[in-house]
Amino acid sequence: MSERSPGTHPLPPAGQAARSAELTTAADSFALPGPPRPAPACNPSEGELRELLAAQAAVVTADPLVPAVVISAIRPGAAAVYCTGVLTLGGSTTPDPATRFQVGSLTKAFTTLLFAELVARGEVAEADPIETYLPVGAAPRRRSEPPITLFDLATHTSGLPRLPRGLYRSAAARIVSDPYARYGEAELYRATARLRPRRSPPAVRYSTFGMGLLGLLLARAAQAEYGELLAERVLRPLGLTGTGTGDFDATMANRASGHRRGRTVPDWHFQALAPAGALHSCGADLLTFLRAQLHPGQTPLAEALRATQRPRHSLPDGAGPVCLGWNHRITRRGRTVLSHAGATGGFTGYLAVSPDAGAGVAVLANATPTRAHPVVGAGRRILHDLLRPPAA
Repeated sequence: MSERSPGTHPLPPAGQAARSAELTTAADSFALPGPPRPAPACNPSEGELRELLAAQAAVVTADPLVPAVVISAIRPGAAAVYCTGVLTLGGSTTPDPATRFQVGSLTKAFTTLLFAELVARGEVAEADPIETYLPVGAAPRRRSEPPITLFDLATHTSGLPRLPRGLYRSAAARIVSDPYARYGEAELYRATARLRPRRSPPAVRYSTFGMGLLGLLLARAAQAEYGELLAERVLRPLGLTGTGTGDFDATMANRASGHRRGRTVPDWHFQALAPAGALHSCGADLLTFLRAQLHPGQTPLAEALRATQRPRHSLPDGAGPVCLGWNHRITRRGRTVLSHAGATGGFTGYLAVSPDAGAGVAVLANATPTRAHPVVGAGRRILHDLLRPPAA
């Protein structure tokens, strides 16, 4: 287990129950880059937050198929990372705020932030057609009118299918265990060349294919590899030192093992579709990411963060407005909520933030989603409580 992050309570002595909890509190425990500030004294709102996270963590880990959960949450005046369970079923090592989990499609929120940052720098434009950055021979056989743009990829309005043509054939033997491991750029560009896009009024069609393509085209525009570009432009500027797209394997220190139906399963690996699901992260970093979403002006990515949160165009089917990479909704009390869920073959994650309420939550678990969706359910219940008006 890696060294504990500042502000965490000590781990329990050896011999205590493995499914114990570790808690980090105080709004400044995982601050954005800058001079360190003293953590404020615990106040009633922090105590209430601790109780809320502990209660919802208990609900998640009551499912015997979920070995561990790490929950990060923030609201005005309080922030916490709550950890409980074991990194591997049958083991005794508990998670802490620096323990890494695969986050699956939560990666998409980072890829769209990278897109917004390149737009803010003037390196690409939202209206750029995808053909501008595709390699020779990879452009669709028939150009659509209007053309598919980078913005369309970032908002799931490109009309591209959920997964590229040929993926199922290449992953037939590993469709559950590691479906994206052998799907490289050559295969993806063959799929783009076979496209016959038909544009209609914008409608959301969730596309892992489209988001993977967006990340690759951004990397081509910047003449860099996607993972390093993301680290340089997003992760390091925000201080997310425990987040990355590198190998997530047994050699990584302080990482959780993935589980499916109560058994340890192999990790997923990504090639061409890395921008859609390859990220791994930890509770401490997701708390920092939540804080950045709530206070963009305190980060080096202020313009880009605000751009990802801004509603763009409404859809003709009556659905809510489109944001860059986020699901967008308005609560009955008029609060804006931006959210995304993610999963791999052995992990589940959920991320939600309400910028106008100053609140957010992230939940990580080392088990694949089940029919009950305990991880997403816990995240939604926590956010619901965080958005409640204070008692009179």
